[in-house]
Amino acid sequence: MGPFELMAGEYEQVVHCHDPRSGLRAIIAIHSTALGPALGGTRWYPYPDETTALRDVLRLAKGMTYKAAMAGLDLGGGKAVIIGDPARDRSEALLRAYGRYVESLGGRYVTAEDVGTTVEDIEMVARETRFASGRSSANPGGSGDPSIMTAYGTYQGIRAVAEYLWGSPDVGGRHVAIQGVGKVGWHLARLLHADGAKLTVADVNPDNVARCVTELGSKQADPNRVHAIACDVFSPCALGAVVNDTTVHELACAAVVGCANNILDRPDHGAALQRAGITYAPDYVVNAGGIINIAEELGGTYVAERARSATERIFDRVKALLARGAAEGRPTNEIADRMAEERLTEVGRLSQLRVLPGVGRRG
Repeated sequence: MGPFELMAGEYEQVVHCHDPRSGLRAIIAIHSTALGPALGGTRWYPYPDETTALRDVLRLAKGMTYKAAMAGLDLGGGKAVIIGDPARDRSEALLRAYGRYVESLGGRYVTAEDVGTTVEDIEMVARETRFASGRSSANPGGSGDPSIMTAYGTYQGIRAVAEYLWGSPDVGGRHVAIQGVGKVGWHLARLLHADGAKLTVADVNPDNVARCVTELGSKQADPNRVHAIACDVFSPCALGAVVNDTTVHELACAAVVGCANNILDRPDHGAALQRAGITYAPDYVVNAGGIINIAEELGGTYVAERARSATERIFDRVKALLARGAAEGRPTNEIADRMAEERLTEVGRLSQLRVLPGVGRRG
């Protein structure tokens, strides 16, 4: 399947960015600006080929549209990927070249951090573009690393699922298996540990696992098998497609709640989880804390307490979504999609209204 077939007319714009001298190879995908400028982080990853990178950025961009819609933000969905190894390829020239491409879109796309990129990277990108967020808290109005708020929102999602399943949001004594304890997963593990949860963690980086074992008393597991551990909540916090044709039959948890994007390999895996009696809180609902945090920065004056309060409302959104799913007997990912699409339709159509200016008061 070629690039145009992959886009299938659903995406507003896809930009391929190439600067041979710096080694930049990147793709920016804008899925929708129906609710506002497309906001989404930049993922830096050693994709095996450009087609794989394109598939990923398209999936991620669409997910950001739905994430912003469900979070109640006046933002659209977009994403970018840089093809390469950030540990080897990172340079000022490459990041600034990427920033020039972001600037060329004139604000239709606003970038921020994602897997493989850091606050320092975004600061470098911002030297070439006005449309970079998630900037250092050392800057006036900067919100800093969004992973902290992403973790906090995921934590609220787990609490909401706990109340739905067991009658209380208290996670004390509950067993949570976390796949991926890098930036977001580590912060999530700390929050759960502070509440008395029992943790099993897995990560491809042994140093990340060692930190959890040493500082949080976590047990460790094979990152390729952690999904099969008997637990209360399985929390995927690394890359996506974790629930797939193979793993969906190996899960031994009561719920799947994680911050990884695109946890389901295909939408029908939501129905498979429902048939297995496993509660699923859709990833783009529970991991919206990062985009909520960045949206607060876009307002011009970042207020951490306001961002935290808005992120706490993920608890209520997850509860409402689970209740609607139970009432309608439909998979929760379908319910979340429908709720997001309802807002996209109803609010997005307002941009098409042409209201004549007032003629003043008669007196």
